[in-house]
Amino acid sequence: MKQMENTVALAIFDLDNTLINGDSDHGWGEFLVEQGLVDKQYYQDKNDYYLQQYQLGQLDIHEYLEFSLQALTQFTQEELSKLHNTFMQDKILPLISNKSRQLIAKHRAQGDYLLIITATNLFVTEPIAKELAMDDIIATEPEVINGQYTGKVAGIPSFQDGKVKRLTTWLEKTGLSLQGSYFYSDSRNDLPLLELVDHPVVVDADDTLLAHAKQHDWPIISLRD
Repeated sequence: MKQMENTVALAIFDLDNTLINGDSDHGWGEFLVEQGLVDKQYYQDKNDYYLQQYQLGQLDIHEYLEFSLQALTQFTQEELSKLHNTFMQDKILPLISNKSRQLIAKHRAQGDYLLIITATNLFVTEPIAKELAMDDIIATEPEVINGQYTGKVAGIPSFQDGKVKRLTTWLEKTGLSLQGSYFYSDSRNDLPLLELVDHPVVVDADDTLLAHAKQHDWPIISLRD
């Protein structure tokens, strides 16, 4: 984490379908299916179901995490690291657009503090944040005991109002504020945080968020190449 001053503005980014043109959490599930590491039909059906629930704004985050984090318990940290390297190269890097990299570069050049906040778990997202040279990331944290994932969540999932709670704790810890802050998101699930920042920006949004943005005269952009 880089050293910060109180005058630094926050540039906050959602990850899935905002900075990347796809859903990394769902993509990780698809990757596990393709690699033959999980029961194909069961996992594919459940993975697709939860993505649909998320898109509808109806996701039970705890039920979903119980499903998605269980797969991490089946492998050692070394095995997971190798799998994620392949996942990054094959599935994630092609989803990062030039426009996303340019937007990040613009905020970096302004001296803003670059923060991803995502409901997707830290195992999946931390390497993506490093690829994008973010200053920090707030993500749902899988519980780890004795170097092994347990399948449970540590703390509050950073989803819907959980993003606000996690960010509030992070702000208290870092001494930063939301003065002059930006938040970029595609999803209705992020309305609680979009309404808090000084500069909400809607990116390739779902219909509900798009209508809300138009009603409130929020900027609407696309990061698709």
